[in-house]
Amino acid sequence: MDQVTHTELSPYQVFSRKQWAKLRADTPLTLSEEQLQELQGLNERVSMAEVVDIYLPLSRLLNLYVAATQELYKATHEFLGGREQKTPYIIGMAGSVAAGKSTTARILQALLSRWPNHPKVDLVPTDGFLLPNAILESEGLMTRKGFPESYDLSALLRFLSAIKAGRRNVEAPVYSHFYYDVMPGETIKIDRPDVLIVEGLNVLQTGKPPQDGKAIPYVSDFFDFSLYLDADIDILRTWYIERFQQLRMTAFQNPESYFHRYASLSDTEAHKTADGIWENINLANLRENVLPTRQRADLILYKGDNHEIASVALRKL
Repeated sequence: MDQVTHTELSPYQVFSRKQWAKLRADTPLTLSEEQLQELQGLNERVSMAEVVDIYLPLSRLLNLYVAATQELYKATHEFLGGREQKTPYIIGMAGSVAAGKSTTARILQALLSRWPNHPKVDLVPTDGFLLPNAILESEGLMTRKGFPESYDLSALLRFLSAIKAGRRNVEAPVYSHFYYDVMPGETIKIDRPDVLIVEGLNVLQTGKPPQDGKAIPYVSDFFDFSLYLDADIDILRTWYIERFQQLRMTAFQNPESYFHRYASLSDTEAHKTADGIWENINLANLRENVLPTRQRADLILYKGDNHEIASVALRKL
């Protein structure tokens, strides 16, 4: 019997950057250079060439998926004999700390909102569903912040369930990276968008299936499409340390910043501190919880050390 290669058995079709760029077809560029600059995060460089080669084809693909799913929703409502109800298309985005998820999510939000059949696109980071620092401290979980146990999973599942049910003005909590905490009393309202992007570290994670076969909902159960932003671990470490050094010279200088104590560190001390945080918290979480979910994504974006996406893997239908 002929041997079957891993590539043939893979559930993904992998595209080089050049191959993926050709799938843009006639998708128009609807983002200006100035708008792109506003969407980029600290130490997350995205060129207009990247938007053209990677994000426009992805925007086209997602537009086709959204349109097809909207028709499926319509058919289901007709079958059930109920009146047609708007059901948001939910996109989940996972990946490591420092991978550039926030910038990627914002660029996708901007591009998708420019398609005529789904102009309302909202974005919710799952950071807002972290337990407040007071609770994390009382339960000894501050050094596990970002790990699955540090989230209010029930609240996140209730939020997604309400969104998928088409409810109006569903509230999500707000997180501040400046204060490193959930902001008491602050929420954002999501009012029946056409598309909702949910971005976070562990959004593709599952658990052990129940022995009795009872239904246990996972965050990813509410997703219509999912992405994973990937890069080599050594590259992610470098990006995290670079971002920490930049924050030390900017946001950390403010006395009200949670991390103000790091502002006076020397370059060497800051590098050592950032490396320790990466090794003991972010890398541990990546290996234990985030990276194992990569193969659950519908699409994987592989980034090189220059922050550019080098290849794309799309799950076969």
